[in-house]
Amino acid sequence: MKKSELRRLVSDYKETKIKLSKSENKKLNDKLKMIEQKYYHETGRTLKSDLEEMT
Repeated sequence: MKKSELRRLVSDYKETKIKLSKSENKKLNDKLKMIEQKYYHETGRTLKSDLEEMT
């Protein structure tokens, strides 16, 4: 996976997290889980821990 695709995953994760904070939607929860799994599969690291390191 290219770096640009990883960045897109991270941005999708952040956007979905914001939308989820505004409304509880099962589809958004499923989307977050899918993004986390895809990121872990591609990098071998968890998305949450990488986001914490970035800030």
